Amino acid sequence: MRTAIVHDWIIDIGGAEKCLETIASLYPSSDFYTLVFKKESLKLLGIDEKRIKSSFIQKLPKAEIMYRDYLPLFPLAIEQFDLSDYELIISSSHAVAKGILTNVDQVHISYINNTMLYAWDCYHHYLKESGLNKGLKGWTAKLLLHYIRNWDALSAHRVDFYISNSNYVAKKIKKMYGKDSKVIYPPVDVDNFECDPPKDNFYLTVSRIVPFKRVDLIVNAFSRMSDRKLVVIGDGSDFKKIKVNAGTNIDFLGYQNSDVVKKYMQKAKAFVFASVEPFGIAPVEAQACGTPVIAYGKGGVLETVINGKTGTFFKDQTVEGLITAVNDFEEKQDIFDYYEIRKNAEHFSKERFRKEFKEFVDKKIEEY
Repeated sequence: MRTAIVHDWIIDIGGAEKCLETIASLYPSSDFYTLVFKKESLKLLGIDEKRIKSSFIQKLPKAEIMYRDYLPLFPLAIEQFDLSDYELIISSSHAVAKGILTNVDQVHISYINNTMLYAWDCYHHYLKESGLNKGLKGWTAKLLLHYIRNWDALSAHRVDFYISNSNYVAKKIKKMYGKDSKVIYPPVDVDNFECDPPKDNFYLTVSRIVPFKRVDLIVNAFSRMSDRKLVVIGDGSDFKKIKVNAGTNIDFLGYQNSDVVKKYMQKAKAFVFASVEPFGIAPVEAQACGTPVIAYGKGGVLETVINGKTGTFFKDQTVEGLITAVNDFEEKQDIFDYYEIRKNAEHFSKERFRKEFKEFVDKKIEEY
């Protein structure tokens, strides 16, 4: 079947892009469509630039950097792709990719990495954090997001079959779109991580340092635990702001390549995770290294970490909640078996994803 794969944008390489890479490997002759891309990112994913088509947003000023500022144009841009020559369309979506236009003779299967947070779950939080909860700019932002939310709900009916990347996202799809979905967990390259005890005496977090990742909460908590070392790997808009107020027991390493990340994951006594993610690849990678996880107990992490066996949860997304969890971990850390933690991570391998995804698509094509 002639196949097109649609992804929101290909700028930075995150969990959604790693998932896209694996989907693309299943359909090597497919063509690609995206709102905007960076050539460097295409190379990292092994996508031939000759086989990808971008939207008119690609030609707008500083699109590769400021693409999010063109949010009002996203629905229009995604609808301009002419996919009428394809029999199978696979969208990999956390924003607007699922909103492509198809006809009755085409099968459209959408893998949902997440719903549009700023239009749904985090609407009020986003407005408050952006200073857009009042005034003329605030009303303009609210009107825009109202339009985006309505378009998002309407476009949900364009998908023939949904796949969600976790039960957490499946519930969101059901609540927001009224649609059922098959849960297929994202592919994690667990074979690239090895268990290498013993552990060293430091905690680790690896993340983009942006507001919703809540690295600030982790740093604030460890700044109050001066006898415990924390290593922070990652970069982002909040990097300088968070670092300037951090305690001397916290090391900021900035962006690091995968080999360095793996080394720290292998030796950390625990991996700390404070955000709400639809799935969360980093905690699984840490477990693949035999490293227990201390995580905020909400979102996809509840499906990847086994409380008391491969990690522990804190109930309150606060500094005090995390401090309590770290203290509890210190008392119970001897109960964790590094190799049992590793076994849990193996449930989320690339091979498992490839098998489940291909079987689902083949079955739906046959049924359609």
